[in-house]
Amino acid sequence: MSMVDAEVFRHKLLEERKRVSDAIDYLHAENPGSLEYETEEMPLDNHLAETATATLDREIDYTLEENAAQVLAAIDAALERIDAGTFGICTRCGRPIAPERLEARPWASLCIDCKREEERG
Repeated sequence: MSMVDAEVFRHKLLEERKRVSDAIDYLHAENPGSLEYETEEMPLDNHLAETATATLDREIDYTLEENAAQVLAAIDAALERIDAGTFGICTRCGRPIAPERLEARPWASLCIDCKREEERG
């Protein structure tokens, strides 16, 4: 991949990194305390239902944060591959990753064939 192309992708990756990081910060700001803190002051008659709702909401937030952290790690790895001059090359088979795949998911480290193989197990 040419240096110009890599720099275009670097810019896209940095923008996406900021967006994902901001999303994580938002989740932290929305849920600053523990689940116990959230459910402490609930009336007893609604306590079980409210606790279940709060638990579900918190689990969704944890899942979103975990996925965002995985994307951040993949973005950081892609930025390192740009610096190393290996961006756009499949880390498994060494073949080029299709430009269409990189446009859709600039942090992709596998070509589509290797990704499909990985997903099949």
